[in-house]
Amino acid sequence: MNFYNAKIADLKAQGIHSILTQFCDLHGVAKGKLVPLDNLQEWVEQGAGFAGPSIWGTGLGRFGARSEYYARVQVDSLQPLPFMPGVAHAVCDGYAGGQPLQTCSRQLLKHQIQRIEQRGWKLWVGVEPEFFLLRQDVQGHWAVADAQDRLDKPSYDLRAIHRNFAILDDLRQALTGLGFELQQIDHEDANGQYEINYRFDHALAAADRYLLFKLVAHAIAEKHGCVFSGMPKPLAHAPGSGLHFHLSLTDAQGRAIFTDNADVLQLSSQGYAFAAGLLNHADALAALCAPTVNSYKRLAVSHSASGTTWAPVWKTLGDNNRTCLVRAVAGRLEWRLPDPSCNIYVALAATLAAGLDGIDRALPAPVACNEDLYQRCAQGLTMPPRLPSNLQAALQALAADAGLVDVVGGAFCGEFLALKTQEWQDYSQSVSDWELQRYAQAF
Repeated sequence: MNFYNAKIADLKAQGIHSILTQFCDLHGVAKGKLVPLDNLQEWVEQGAGFAGPSIWGTGLGRFGARSEYYARVQVDSLQPLPFMPGVAHAVCDGYAGGQPLQTCSRQLLKHQIQRIEQRGWKLWVGVEPEFFLLRQDVQGHWAVADAQDRLDKPSYDLRAIHRNFAILDDLRQALTGLGFELQQIDHEDANGQYEINYRFDHALAAADRYLLFKLVAHAIAEKHGCVFSGMPKPLAHAPGSGLHFHLSLTDAQGRAIFTDNADVLQLSSQGYAFAAGLLNHADALAALCAPTVNSYKRLAVSHSASGTTWAPVWKTLGDNNRTCLVRAVAGRLEWRLPDPSCNIYVALAATLAAGLDGIDRALPAPVACNEDLYQRCAQGLTMPPRLPSNLQAALQALAADAGLVDVVGGAFCGEFLALKTQEWQDYSQSVSDWELQRYAQAF
């Protein structure tokens, strides 16, 4: 019995008849199709075929050999989906014309990982997913799914966890069944907002796992009549959702490259240089890590109903300082810019590229911030440089950062800039309820 027949037999013994071939588009949204398990060898070696132009950001045409997007199954990723009986989930890489597709975001991250592997290093990433549970009424109005979730400061609200335990426990069961090592589930600082933490992993596995997390969460929320939302800031006067990356590098012997316990921040010279690279490219990274119009409603210096805001607005490094863009904690770096609307493969690829640039150029260590920057801002004092205040400014910064674009991938960034520029133009030309309320009868 060859490898594929043995794999098919093993999955059939688990009741599997079909494979959900899953990749993501430029926006980081999961896409795919169901294919029969019996043709596993074809899905691995050739890939499941899709019309390339039907997927956002491929850059593929409507005819010819390179009009087809082929999603090649990564056979080691196959595992049964608890909420889809008879179906196994598979992570896929994008190909066209028999070659890795330059606009496939997973291929972009794999390329950056190859760059650090050539140095004998490995990037470890802990992802912190924050999200909202929402409902939409028949008139199309959105609201928090739990109408009783109304505390002014709802962080760690146990009554909300009790009311929504059926959803959260279904999530727990599905995620643990898929191999997630859960660490905590808590109510966050906005009404209807939760966070689920699970164990860190190497960069590619962490990105794959986050996309699977979202696939599970969408399905479980829908089962309970609500919506899992990764919108960065659905509530105007409450904190938004981040997708913080906890980053660490290890060498071939497993030693932590960022860590120096003798340093006041427990960071090595390479840890400081990596942080400097992130700060140096932060404006361009904003476009890829916070890629929607709504992202910049989160990244704003604004009042929060809870009395606390966590938005990482200023380009600084701090010792366990959640008001900074980069937080040093226990010899690793927390990159606080990304939000759940990002394509995690691209956000990680660009983050790694920027950090490596800092190391390769031996950028000087950023001065550590040892104060609450929101208190400093309230006092009217001089502030550190801040991130772009809207998507347009972030896109302009990305377009101007030719070095980062080239290393991350010019083909992908070209598609990204075109689509996101159109998104900004669509937003700029839209007329909101706020405008109608303020101006319709004013003049």
